[in-house]
Amino acid sequence: MLTEMAACAPDDFDFVIGEWTVKHRRLKERLNGCHQWIDFDGEMSTKKILGGYGNLEDNFLHFPEESFRAIALRSYNADSKKWSIWWLDGRFPDALDTPVVGAFTDGIGLFFADDVFDGVPVKVRFTWNARQPGRPRWEQAFSVDNEESWETNWTMEFLPKC
Repeated sequence: MLTEMAACAPDDFDFVIGEWTVKHRRLKERLNGCHQWIDFDGEMSTKKILGGYGNLEDNFLHFPEESFRAIALRSYNADSKKWSIWWLDGRFPDALDTPVVGAFTDGIGLFFADDVFDGVPVKVRFTWNARQPGRPRWEQAFSVDNEESWETNWTMEFLPKC
């Protein structure tokens, strides 16, 4: 039975399973017209869980002012054919972020949530690009105008760890 379930498990996030070096770019300030980016490095390791219907991503982020750990937890709902992604920042261990929910089409995953950033209601969008083998890319964007416009505020480029 467990083998049958794993055989049917989705493969959408298989491209990111393993060990990675991460090149981060993050806006210095969000939602105020800032165009100054901060570059920093990180490491990420992802493994399958829940018989392949989920995965756990362990991050070590090296912000200029401090280094810390965070995780992304992903689970797949076979009925809706959608993934949910939660973020837990090690600096705030009691605060699991609102999950973004979505799916992949032709190697691009789009995931959305309604949330609040610094007291402002925002629509959050995660974009996963798995089209370039061995070089996935992720970005986060916020919209404050009901998706009329988006501010990309964080990007990650993944390189296989040697």
